[in-house]
Amino acid sequence: MSPENLLVELFVEELPPKVLKNLGEAFSSVLADTLKNQGLSSENSLTTTFASPRRLAAHITNIAAVAVDKQISQKLMPVKVGLDANGNPTPALLKRLGGFNLDASAVSQLKREMDGKNEALFLDITIKGATLSDGLQNAINEALAKLPIPKVMTYQLADGWTSVNFVRPAHGLVALHGQDIVNISVLGLTSTNVTYGHRFEASVSPLVIKNADTYAEQLKTEGAVIASFEERRNEITRQLSAAATKLDLKPIEDDALLDEVTALVERPNVLVGEFETEYLEVPQECLILTMKANQKYFPLLDSNNNLTNQFLIVSNISPNDPSAVIGGNERVVRPRLADAKFFFDQDRKKTLESRLESLNKVVYHNKLGSQGERTQRVRAIAQAIGQQLGGDDLAAKADKAALLAKADLVTDMVGEFPELQGIMGRYYAQHEGLDNDVAFAIEDHYKPRFAEDNLPRNLTGICVALADKLETLVGMFGIGNIPTGDKDPFALRRHALGVIGCIEALDSSNKFGANFKVDIISWLNIALAQLKKFEVPQVTIDLVYDFILERRWNQLAPLFGIEIVGSVITIRPPINQIMKRVNAVLAFNKLLEAPALAAANKRIGNILKKVEAEVKAEVNTNLLQEPAEIALNEALSKVKPEADKLFEAGDYIASLKSLASLKAPVDAFFNNVMVNADDPALKANRLGLLATLHTAMNRVADLSKLAS
Repeated sequence: MSPENLLVELFVEELPPKVLKNLGEAFSSVLADTLKNQGLSSENSLTTTFASPRRLAAHITNIAAVAVDKQISQKLMPVKVGLDANGNPTPALLKRLGGFNLDASAVSQLKREMDGKNEALFLDITIKGATLSDGLQNAINEALAKLPIPKVMTYQLADGWTSVNFVRPAHGLVALHGQDIVNISVLGLTSTNVTYGHRFEASVSPLVIKNADTYAEQLKTEGAVIASFEERRNEITRQLSAAATKLDLKPIEDDALLDEVTALVERPNVLVGEFETEYLEVPQECLILTMKANQKYFPLLDSNNNLTNQFLIVSNISPNDPSAVIGGNERVVRPRLADAKFFFDQDRKKTLESRLESLNKVVYHNKLGSQGERTQRVRAIAQAIGQQLGGDDLAAKADKAALLAKADLVTDMVGEFPELQGIMGRYYAQHEGLDNDVAFAIEDHYKPRFAEDNLPRNLTGICVALADKLETLVGMFGIGNIPTGDKDPFALRRHALGVIGCIEALDSSNKFGANFKVDIISWLNIALAQLKKFEVPQVTIDLVYDFILERRWNQLAPLFGIEIVGSVITIRPPINQIMKRVNAVLAFNKLLEAPALAAANKRIGNILKKVEAEVKAEVNTNLLQEPAEIALNEALSKVKPEADKLFEAGDYIASLKSLASLKAPVDAFFNNVMVNADDPALKANRLGLLATLHTAMNRVADLSKLAS
């Protein structure tokens, strides 16, 4: 029997829209993989995934009705267990053969082969190929067991007694191999060739699927359903663009919303709605959020990215006269917008500063006090950062912004829409006439919220963002909430990456000089001092700094190599200098002298580690005897000051390259000088020379990490 294409569909009640795409992909991939593992599909079999609000389905090409028989060599047991001293089968071997419906006569057919260090008995057997009915039953059982279901429902079957667990009640099962029904059952259902189309617009219902290959087309033409998630998504995108273009506007871009809407409709029909222009007085972020989150509409923007009073509706029905659908949606959205306007108007009646007392009643963490207490801690850190970066003026602005940064948490608008925290604080600060630097810092101190998010747009915002994130890291690490594995409930990795992003922004601004050092350790100590009452231990500083360095290592190592980045991170430099130093090591590593110097550096490090007493980086020239050590000291005396000068100027590339001239004297030293001399004074002096060399070579990075 020649292979045919296979179609499997599970027809259910409306699936959770936010996970539909994942459910569809998981269902089809596990089906395909399990069939392949049973030998029922071929290497060139192709899988097409279908997922709509009421169905999960998969179309898989080139599926055999029966898998090919397999010849395998089955290990039975060690020879010494299966055969006695005379070569006769033991009871254990006879019992094992009985499992294959064989008796003692089969012993002569057994093969002896080495299995590791022992000789074992093997039996060549033929495994019958799985039938499609059995194989597909296994596959669908496996697919349902592995579905990433967020929450399982329990419901009763038609008999009124049997209960099953699934994401939603299932009402139909289709399994077609070509045009033949494959006999399987699951969730109390038995496979047929019958499914159902659109609830209201299907021209044929129920719908009999002719064969596996006509499924998608029949659903589209007779059932009024676009079964493919991707095809439906593309159709929505096309209609959104076409409708917006007619109005000379553009729909807001939101992939998550597009996925969710795709999971809510079976055949999309995009319509245009509008609301009263008076609502545009409300900040557009509020209106956009309520339309997207509550109504699943696509707000329309003008060419300047300003919100208009028109929006796009993705309807699941296509009436000849859509006015009733449009009117109904307009009536539904109006109260939402009215609520937003009411919250905005009410919130502006109180100043942000007047709300600060309420923050004392908002718990930040049961081990770290209230948001009011936290505000004071962030203020102290922000003020110190501002003082270092910009003096009294910046410190004052950072202090003011940090004071008001969390005040909008107790406003009505943020209470209704937590996603607007910071954004509403900025609007209310501007309404009060506060300095724009302060107002934007209130919004921006949460940034970056995610990997591709913008950084704070001014220095005041950077000061408060750094203070907020560093306080969070010290506080959470201090009470033991340290991320482990993939668990990070307080998003501390994101906070650390935010710290790195803000520091990079400072460094790239070119306002602070080439050798500007971001003194995170001092800022962390200020945060620790503010948390003194909570008994946060001093070791927290090193833990947090190493955590931030680890995030930077994770960012750079895949790009520039483990050894290169590791050589820099190992010496725990200022965060803002890491990338400059990595570039310097990359340039140094291209020099012909680099391998020898890196190897020498590693050798020196190993020598110094073995010395029990402290080795001082000092050289007594009167104790230098060998020509090679005299030459090395003279070369080092010339190179080190120049390298140090370049290092202090922030020219790390030139500083490292200046070390290249040390290769010859270093090689000569190790070839001709005995470091562990019998004379203690001589030995100590030579160790001091090596320690001086080691210090000079490792200011930019630990060059020993480059040694192979």
